[in-house]
Formats: sequence, structure tokens, C-alpha cells
Amino acid sequence: MTQAWPPPVQAVQALPCVPDILSVMAEMTGLRFVCVAHVTPTSWTTCAVLDKLGFGLQPGDPLDVATTLCDSVRKADAVIVIDHVSQDELFRNHPCPRQYGFESYISIPVYDGSGAFFGTLCGLDPRPLVLSESKTVKSLELFAQLISKQLEAERRHAGRIAELTDEKTTALLREGFIAVLGHDIRTPLSSILHGAQILQRRGGDETTLTIARTIQRSGQRIGRMIEDVLDFTRGRLGGGIALELEPVDDLADALAQTVIECRSEHPQRTVASDIAIPGTVWCNRDRVTQLLSNLLANALRYGEPGTPVRVSARVEDGAFVLTVANEGETIAPEKLDKLFQPYWRDDDTQPRRGLGLGLYIAAEIARAHGGTLQVVSRDRHTEFTYSAPAGLR
Repeated sequence: MTQAWPPPVQAVQALPCVPDILSVMAEMTGLRFVCVAHVTPTSWTTCAVLDKLGFGLQPGDPLDVATTLCDSVRKADAVIVIDHVSQDELFRNHPCPRQYGFESYISIPVYDGSGAFFGTLCGLDPRPLVLSESKTVKSLELFAQLISKQLEAERRHAGRIAELTDEKTTALLREGFIAVLGHDIRTPLSSILHGAQILQRRGGDETTLTIARTIQRSGQRIGRMIEDVLDFTRGRLGGGIALELEPVDDLADALAQTVIECRSEHPQRTVASDIAIPGTVWCNRDRVTQLLSNLLANALRYGEPGTPVRVSARVEDGAFVLTVANEGETIAPEKLDKLFQPYWRDDDTQPRRGLGLGLYIAAEIARAHGGTLQVVSRDRHTEFTYSAPAGLR
């Protein structure tokens, strides 16, 4: 059953970047409770949460706003950072840390689409932690800005949709706006990725490097989401994804590297590959590896844990054939064609980790190559097959 969340909670839950932001924030700072909260003069409501302390809050749950430091953030419209409550002259006698049992705390303002105060990106921990370092605060402020940007985008999008009744006009407006959204998000995202690169170049202990790599991976994931929505927009407004084909003699190496990267991102899963591509294939190498990456992401998401995902690539009868197969729940025949529709999901009650564009973009890449992408699912075995002409034309 779909959650009957208040509109502010729904707005944050609709942002695909929020789970990654909370995860990176926790790993980066050591805080074991982090959340996005909607804060007004009379209420404090959990919108999204990562809780490793067993604090007990879920999306939609309230707190008495008068007992929170987020209320002070709202009133002052400023960041609050505490490394060690017991040694902090301003907060060591404050009732809030005693009530919620924390020693370290940070809270950063988040703004809604009109520029008004929406709430906070905040975290706490019973342990004292070093949170006040400039690079830490600036990184978290960038995360808060990214959430604010997306809330603004969602507000504009919802407002314009409400004003339109013509279905075609509505679709064009949405897709054009997505392109603008991708451009606007890139600025704070570029700062996050640049900061992660600087941290890795400077070196340091393994914990610092691990955090930097985590920030970079999460930032790259958001970047891939941006590219997905831009591909979607270009495909819808331009009649398909435009690409240049050329003779590629190292396609096998490129596909093998994609499999390696996938294994590194999912070390608990098995990805078995059989890639045998003699000679040259006429294609766009980057787009074919993107197609494989999207198919692998789908197979790992919906395949049964503990079973392998299998990749096969070969040339037969003048065609390049790529297959990705996984074991898991059989897909009903009436749902197979819907898999390649943008934003389509089988079960809206489950939390979404992506944008729902991966298979659509894979199908568009196949079409741009003059090929096809088909799926067969039976007896708990699902297999996607991409086929396109392999030779020079």
C-alpha cells in the first residue's frame, strides 16, 4: 500500500539523490543518524532518514519542534555544528542534547522552490566527532544545496503541470525542463566530484581515501542519472538518440571493463561473462558499453540474490549479439513490453533507487544502431538480447 505521506515528505521521497546523499554524509562524518527534516514554527517532520542508532524515526514521523536544534537553525537561518557537546560553551547546558543523547551534531538549512526555509539536512551521534572542519561543512552544504535545487525543480515542474491540460504540451514541457534540471545540478555536482578528487590526490589514511572514493562513486552515480534524463529528453524531442557509428576493434575489451566495474560495485554478487568478439564491429563503443551497463544494473537489481548474472557477447551470422541473463521472479507476459517504457515500474509501493530510464535508454541505443533489444522471461529465468548488424555498411 502506498504511504499517505504529507506533501513535504512526498517531495523529498521523490528525489532520487537523497538516499545517496544520506549514505555519503554518514560515511564521511561518522554520524550514525542523518536525515532530511521539514521544519516549520510549529512542526518537525522526518522526510528521509538513515538510522544506524535505532533512533526509531521513519519518514512522516514528527518530533516536538521546540525540543530540536533545527528550530534554532530555522530562526537564525544558519548552520549549527557541534563537535563535542560536553565541551561546547554554548550547548553543554542546552536541554536538547540531554534529551536526545548526542555529543556531536550538525544541521544545515534546506530551502524550497520559492527560496523559503524548508527544513534541514541534519545528523547526530552519541560520540564526539570532528564535524567543524571547513571541507566537511562545505561538502555537506553542497549536499543541502543539491536537495534545495531538486526541490525547486520539482516545485516548478508540478506547478507547470497543474497549469496545463494538453497532454502533448505537458510532455514537451516536462522533457524540456529535465534538460534544464540536468544543467543546473551539474554545478554543485562538479564541486563535489572535484573535492573527492583532491582528497584522493592528497592521500592520507585509508579511512579518508575510502570516504573520498565513496563520495566520488555516489557523485558519479548522480552524474549518470543526469545523463540518463538528458538522453531521455534528446530521444523524445529529437526522434531518438543520435550517435556516430565507426569500426571498433576493441569492443571485447570495453565490454569486459564494464563487467569488471560492475563487479567492483557489487562485490557480493557473481557476474559471469563469456565475451568472444573476433575482429571489428561497426558500432558506437561508448553507447554499447552503456547499454550493457544498464542491462547489468537491471539484472542485479531484480535478480535473485545468490544467483549469478550471466553476460554473453558474440558475432554470429553477420550480427553482433549481446545477452544479459539473471535468475529470479518470472516477468508476466503482459508486462514484458512495458519494461522499455520510460518511468514504468511494476510495483510503486517499493522504494525507487533509480529514475526508471535504464531499459528505455538501452532500447533507444539498440534502435540507433539499427538493432533490437528483446526480453524473454520464463521458469524464473529472464534474458535480454541485443542484436545489431556487425559488419561495415
